[in-house]
Amino acid sequence: QVQLVESGGGLVQPGGSLRLSCAASGTIYAMKWYRQAPGTEREWVATITTRGSTNYANYADSVKGRFTVSRDNAKTTFYLQMNNLEPEDTAVYYCEANGGYWGQGTQVTVSS
Repeated sequence: QVQLVESGGGLVQPGGSLRLSCAASGTIYAMKWYRQAPGTEREWVATITTRGSTNYANYADSVKGRFTVSRDNAKTTFYLQMNNLEPEDTAVYYCEANGGYWGQGTQVTVSS
């Protein structure tokens, strides 16, 4: 059984940074981040997978170069570092593990 607890959202000005965390219990093979803005469909943001000691990351074009996914050495907490945030990044952000387990979501608001 995998359980995920998210934290780190908040209000930030355009150009600012936030780091989201997703604390996981259980064995995680792949972690994805999604976001959903009001009135829109949930959008995939990034994925991190681990094979052996190597992490592989992929990003949506809309966040490439600004967002970075990572995991801690104990492989129990996952991070989404978000830099140079734009108002269009405003959404509820979710982590999703192993193709079926979801965090509760955390609100990110980018506004001046």
